[in-house]
Amino acid sequence: MFMETPLKAVLVGCGSMSRAWMNGSRTVPGLELVGFVDINLDAARQRAQEYGNPAALASDDLEATLDQTNPDIVFDCTVPEAHMPVTLTALWHGCHVLGEKPMADTLENARKMVAAAQQAERLYAVVQNRRYDTNIRRLKAFLDSGVLGPVTTINSDFYIGAHFGGFRDHMEHVLLLDMAIHTFDAARLLSGADPVSVYCKEWNPPGSWYDHDASAVAVFEMTGGIVYTYRGSWCADGLPTTWESEWRIIGQQGSARWLGDDRMVAQTVAETGGFMSAYRDVVIPPAPAEAKVDGHAGIIRDFVDCLRAGTTPETVCTDNIKSLAMVFGAISSAETGVPVMITL
Repeated sequence: MFMETPLKAVLVGCGSMSRAWMNGSRTVPGLELVGFVDINLDAARQRAQEYGNPAALASDDLEATLDQTNPDIVFDCTVPEAHMPVTLTALWHGCHVLGEKPMADTLENARKMVAAAQQAERLYAVVQNRRYDTNIRRLKAFLDSGVLGPVTTINSDFYIGAHFGGFRDHMEHVLLLDMAIHTFDAARLLSGADPVSVYCKEWNPPGSWYDHDASAVAVFEMTGGIVYTYRGSWCADGLPTTWESEWRIIGQQGSARWLGDDRMVAQTVAETGGFMSAYRDVVIPPAPAEAKVDGHAGIIRDFVDCLRAGTTPETVCTDNIKSLAMVFGAISSAETGVPVMITL
């Protein structure tokens, strides 16, 4: 049976993030990394040596590596502008693909990748590792329980003074392109809704150490009439939020607040009739035992499990492109100064 058949994978892109992929792959029984590819051959050789498989191929040529190793899966850990050529090459060679976020450097390229995966009849999904976090899964399960009633409004705040140095200091739309994909995808997970339209204001505050806009406010209309607001900055020193943002979720029967770590509280309506309703504190239970957790390791395991079982991972490309569309919709609105309808 296919479930019992060992799977081979090639890891493309051997920069610092690739260690998370390599270590996550070790947790999947029956999965073997048989090739490491990078335009810097020394980087590929280093990862192959760290992995410890003497038969693993280190290369700077993806097509040759796929021809020689005949893998089942390609793990794409390259930079965003390389995602489309890597993914298309892998699909053309009959491989399933799990790629790093964001899916692509443009929405047009993402559409081409989705179409190619469908034509090749291969599974292509995207790593949204922050979905695979115990705390967000805990909150998601609580919202799904219906204690707060139907969700009407979601707000998130992301404020971190990130002094990266290097290429991010010179990127256009640095916050929206490089970071907001995580927060927007989390909003989709928590709300269970998809984007309809967005109005976004982007700016670079006085004193910013970035060349271009590093702060943004966006208001999204989501399906089901839900409104999601995003406020963020990468040049906000002092009182930082967590990397997961701070959240307020409002339902028809109460509200929840999550600070991005294990701190979360909720209240529901206990009594109405006065000027202010009376509220009761509600305990938010732990994440369900079956919750998807463990970051990169968890999402790699889930992808392989889905591949073996013939099921679909929740970050499959046809779904994840909706999170990417939120990013490029926000950028389009910021550039034009008007609300933008979000289309796939």
